[in-house]
Amino acid sequence: MRNATPLAISVLAGGCLLLAGCSNEEFDIAQQYGPDPVLPPPENSLWPDLKVAEVVGWQEGQTPTVPEGLVVTPYAQDLANPRTVHTLPNGDVLVVQSKAPPGKPLNRPKDFIRNFIMGMASGGGGEQPETNLITLLRDTNRDGEVDERSDLLTGLTSPFGVAWHEGTLYVAAADAILAYPYELGQAEIDAEPTILTPLPGGPINHHWTKDLALSPDGRFLYASVGSNSNAGERGLEAEKGRAAIWQVDRETGASRVFASGLRNPNGLTIHPETGELWTVVNERDEIGPNLVPDYMTSVQENGFYGWPWSYFGQHVDERVKPARPDLVETAISPDYALTSHVAALGLAFTNDSAMPDAYGNGAFVGNHGSWNRNAFNGYKVIYIPFEDGRPSGMAQDVVTGFLEGDQARGRPVGLAMDGTGALLIADDAGNTVWRVAAADGTVTPEPIPTDRVEAGPEDAGAVDGATAPAPASETGETGNAAAPGTDAPAEPTPSDIAPAVGPEDGAPAPEADE
Repeated sequence: MRNATPLAISVLAGGCLLLAGCSNEEFDIAQQYGPDPVLPPPENSLWPDLKVAEVVGWQEGQTPTVPEGLVVTPYAQDLANPRTVHTLPNGDVLVVQSKAPPGKPLNRPKDFIRNFIMGMASGGGGEQPETNLITLLRDTNRDGEVDERSDLLTGLTSPFGVAWHEGTLYVAAADAILAYPYELGQAEIDAEPTILTPLPGGPINHHWTKDLALSPDGRFLYASVGSNSNAGERGLEAEKGRAAIWQVDRETGASRVFASGLRNPNGLTIHPETGELWTVVNERDEIGPNLVPDYMTSVQENGFYGWPWSYFGQHVDERVKPARPDLVETAISPDYALTSHVAALGLAFTNDSAMPDAYGNGAFVGNHGSWNRNAFNGYKVIYIPFEDGRPSGMAQDVVTGFLEGDQARGRPVGLAMDGTGALLIADDAGNTVWRVAAADGTVTPEPIPTDRVEAGPEDAGAVDGATAPAPASETGETGNAAAPGTDAPAEPTPSDIAPAVGPEDGAPAPEADE
């Protein structure tokens, strides 16, 4: 599974030292967990810090490491870049496997450098199995082992997020949310999809992973759309509809920006007690190995979280011109910092699961792992305790062993609780889904799906498919909600403009089989 030699990595590291004198100053990353992280002064250098782990994969019999009271086993192997896992109401598990869409333009020297580095960080040398598909895993007797496996959908366009409700499976591809007729228990889908709504796509599509979550009343989908740049350097025109979470009416496809200023949100999840939307976010790079902390946060309707003008609340990024002090003043500080450059991608709440009491009320976070700092960070799954729907303590390492020295056996991405209440981890570099369960064999009485739907009052501030204006993609308007406490529409930010109708050339989003 090797994709780069130690020599290649050493040459790059040597270049880093030659050009920039990479920082080796000691920094206690424990200071960057929680609601008030230590934020050192930004560093600007000709070449940013970098340290790339060579992906070597798992040898026969190797597994990650878990604490006493837990046991880890492979749930599914020989996959093709598993990114997300999703449990359906009947306990079946969907594994979304994908790679980035091809054809991204490389216009700047840093584009070529980053492309090379990310190739090393992802592994996958040699002949690769078919990816861009969704595989169904079925544990018929709920013993924690897969009894039936089939490919539900193939030939997709870089899928990532999925959701299911009332006979429809929703798939977030790189450029649209697709809707497939699907009844629980089916082993494959033959029907053609309809496009529920286009999403910002190529040709750049820098952060292409679009995640999905279903609102507690089943009425809306939330979709994440990452930025097209690190800190706005491609120009704000390239960020229309991006660095945001959308709210999409499940019946009509009417859409609006629900929250903005989120550089690369993933792991969209509804908290089972509060009904709030939560996400983990990858923050910006190139201002030092210890800036900026990635984070986990609840998502406020119409909230603005700073990107690109500020980070972790109102800390101004001086690189971004023109400055927008008016927007920085409104920037919301996230709930919980996860330390810098861990690349948090997965989030799963443990309420009502079969995990031991020590992990019974909190959140697991999957940290894919750093490459743009001088010491590795991430490459593990952590647990953050909650109380009354809010983080309440220090993060704990739970699933480790993905990194051994300078080599990565795997890299965690998406998380979910399976049909028995155990934790599933999509490991895209190890091509495996891992299952972490209580060592005493405890299981839930019945499956608890990833998307929990409960009847509730309508959200008066949400897009209304019956009475709201047509989607912004049809009218060209911003679709922004009124500013809180006023009747006047909120002034749109440049990164909060309504989405285009498809790829950047304005063409309709492609069908799933193109």
